[in-house]
Amino acid sequence: MSAEALLAAGYACALTAFALVLEWLSAHTHRRSLRYRTAGFEYRPGHDVWVCPEGEHLWPHEFDHERRIMRYRARAHVCNACPVKERCTDSEEGREVSRPLDPWPHSEAGRFHRVVAVTLVVLAGLVLAVGMARSRAAADLAVLGALLALCALAVRLLVRDLRHHPSNFPDGTRALDLY
Repeated sequence: MSAEALLAAGYACALTAFALVLEWLSAHTHRRSLRYRTAGFEYRPGHDVWVCPEGEHLWPHEFDHERRIMRYRARAHVCNACPVKERCTDSEEGREVSRPLDPWPHSEAGRFHRVVAVTLVVLAGLVLAVGMARSRAAADLAVLGALLALCALAVRLLVRDLRHHPSNFPDGTRALDLY
């Protein structure tokens, strides 16, 4: 295998690995952020309700069409009389918890990171295609072609969710109060 093909393969593998690590880290950060905001609270999907550590239910309060987030709120008079209110919320209107309706990567930050990852993998594919165009050796073409096929598969997997779901960027709609 020629040095040029080896460098192209190594650079493309490094770009693809960086893209996949970026994708994993951004999704991991998103999951941690969701767990932090709802620490101690339990979501019960059968009733579409959150339950606080003290047993109070937080019911759907508002749906934000713009961000596709459902907001839940506890009753104000219950929260204001709660013995652990100081550690939970400073709101006089009751504790609020929000839940995104769309899975990762459909938040704005998630889509940004996904597009960066796709761009890196496409760049890796271009490096491999140029390497194949410059090489004449069968071994070089076989290795670079196999890596190019793996890049195409990675792009397909990364783009799949972006194509099938809305972008969730603002479209001028307002939040809808449920009460």
